[in-house]
Amino acid sequence: MKFAVTGSTGHFGQYAMKFLQQTIDKDDAVVALARNTDKAKQLYPQGVDVKPGDYDDEAQLADSLAGVDRLLFVSSLPGGKTPRVDQHRNVVNAAKKAGVKFIAYLSFPKADTSTAPLAADHQATEKIIQEAGIAHAFLRNNWYVENEGTFLHEAKTGAPFVYAAGDGKVGWAPEKLYAQGAVKVLTTDNPKEVYEFAGPMSTYADLAAAMKKAIGNDFEVASVSDDEYMANLRKYVPDQVDAALSMIQKLIRNGALEESTNDLSDVLGKPLPSLDEAIADYLKENR
Repeated sequence: MKFAVTGSTGHFGQYAMKFLQQTIDKDDAVVALARNTDKAKQLYPQGVDVKPGDYDDEAQLADSLAGVDRLLFVSSLPGGKTPRVDQHRNVVNAAKKAGVKFIAYLSFPKADTSTAPLAADHQATEKIIQEAGIAHAFLRNNWYVENEGTFLHEAKTGAPFVYAAGDGKVGWAPEKLYAQGAVKVLTTDNPKEVYEFAGPMSTYADLAAAMKKAIGNDFEVASVSDDEYMANLRKYVPDQVDAALSMIQKLIRNGALEESTNDLSDVLGKPLPSLDEAIADYLKENR
């Protein structure tokens, strides 16, 4: 069996590659697709076939996917020179031309019904995969603990922990567990079509409490308006990024990430860490 991972040099891709190499049989093969093949070769000097994987180049992707049986398709970041849906269509078209038999695609929570702006590209990509007729699993990842890294580190220094998501709930879990779950699905003989992967549902107030417990210090926690949140963001992030982060707070406040699911723990075959445990582990790994 030959497996491939797109975006293999990104954070998620690196976690996935590590778990995949630990999981496969000795007769299996792994292909690491990357835009920057030099970086990929440094990351994976042995036991991995590094091939170019530019989401803008369908022909290149088709060549690189030749002979691949099962593909872990890590969604691209928005905001590139090519619209993300077009990039994703290139990957799916290339996979079909190359004869890929199965795609595990990283999607967004409740992508088929969500009205959140972040869901639109994923909803379209799921449809493209379905219409391509390739067997698939949609891995609808909720939210990574790492997404809050900037604000966790600011709070650690004593800065106020400011949010505008109200009582909206989020399924935070470490990115590496989402990647491990993805690899489990990729290497499973009969996966489900849809997995709603998420950690335990928690609010930003819960996140702040977990942070206080982990560092053993107190800091100000403020639930604020959208305007106040934007004003605070400008201390830490560039222009335009503040608008994107504020939009995420709104979608969380409106329930876009709230869901009831045990899919991630079921796939991993073990309980997920509590929010307290996840934050403590994150801070140990990111001193």
